[in-house]
Amino acid sequence: MSPSSDAGTADAGKPDAGRPQAASADKTKADAAGRGAATPALRVTISDVAAAAGVSRATATRALKGEGRFAPETRDRILEVAERLGYVRNTMAAELAAGRTGTVGLMLRDASNPAYGLLFSRLQDEGHRRGLDLVTVTIGADEQGAKQVGALHRLLGMRVAGLIVATGGITAAQLEPFADQVPILRAGRVESSERIHTVHYDDSGHGRLLAEHILSLGHRKVVVLAGSPEASYPEHLRATAMQETLSAGGAEVTMIAAGAGPAEGVDQALSAVRVGATAVMCASDYRQLAVMRAARAAGMDVPGDVSVTGCDGILPGADLLGLTTVRIPVEEVAAAAVETMQTLLTTESPVPTVRRGFTGTLVPGTTAASP
Repeated sequence: MSPSSDAGTADAGKPDAGRPQAASADKTKADAAGRGAATPALRVTISDVAAAAGVSRATATRALKGEGRFAPETRDRILEVAERLGYVRNTMAAELAAGRTGTVGLMLRDASNPAYGLLFSRLQDEGHRRGLDLVTVTIGADEQGAKQVGALHRLLGMRVAGLIVATGGITAAQLEPFADQVPILRAGRVESSERIHTVHYDDSGHGRLLAEHILSLGHRKVVVLAGSPEASYPEHLRATAMQETLSAGGAEVTMIAAGAGPAEGVDQALSAVRVGATAVMCASDYRQLAVMRAARAAGMDVPGDVSVTGCDGILPGADLLGLTTVRIPVEEVAAAAVETMQTLLTTESPVPTVRRGFTGTLVPGTTAASP
């Protein structure tokens, strides 16, 4: 029998073992109960629970972890006291004391964007299913990546075991120093650095899907509107693939590289339409909506006067609006990202750099038609 089992059995068999004198125990219970009513739960310690339950700290710890052997009334008393005092286990501290942690840091682009919001939800669901806790920070516009680097430092300060980066606005050079400390994985964006694992959308493939669709409709003068590589690397990859596919198909292409704002570059795109372009291909659905609003304000019909496409397929109501887009495989990427991170944390031998890409589905919609 292990020492842990002996200690648990001893406490169970001798109700007074390890307790203070009766009067002192009653006072301790009252004091702890009083603290529970007035003290935030995170300040209630395992020592408070043990004192109020009249057992040793080690016994209370094992009972709350479901370890050791106890008389049913002992375990029930400890659980009841913990609940009454509002005890919350400091999971991260306990894991660090044990020399391990199942907590992973997640840095996410602005979760108000439906594509990132859905990715966040699916990563959390998958993490819960696999027993990994995700501590999340979200970042808005940050073209130079300084805010994101700072956020990663804060996550490391929480002693996370690994990092999942779900934003395209930080470079490999900025990420690589973190790989010296914990496994790091990009979720959503492709990566070239051999030190950074990636589970990503096939953004180039998505650009090709959309360009092939526009070519099949007969368009030969096309505007491609996307964020610059600094503003959004995934958009840049989509736009580059669109341009290459359109040019290979004999189309005349006007490229517009804009900033992060979805309305940037829209006026320039509509100017190209006024002089002969028949389609505007946008690298995101947000940009597609901005073009459609501006076209309507200018008295242009979509798709009668100009066809418009986007990419992501996550916007609420996209189907009702009839957006021509690609629906990115968020669920598959989230599941594979968490699975990969779990493998990286549990495999003792070095793991070869992971590269897993997932291609979405073309949604033809009604915003693109033959010219």
